[in-house]
Amino acid sequence: MFGWELCGHAPIDAEGERVLRQAVSKLGLSARAHDKVLRVARTIADLAGEERVSSPYLSEAIQYCRLDRSL
Repeated sequence: MFGWELCGHAPIDAEGERVLRQAVSKLGLSARAHDKVLRVARTIADLAGEERVSSPYLSEAIQYCRLDRSL
């Protein structure tokens, strides 16, 4: 699934947008990493039974992806 397709399936709240934007700028995430974080956050939100991807799910996904990157 491409990033633009993912946006339709993973609506993000305003605070989540800010967290993701901040992660991209501070961590230098690539477009591929951005999409990976969004996919992981969508999965976490699904497991929590949430329709929207909010900042706690994005923060958790960023941590998982950073951990994966450092291995």
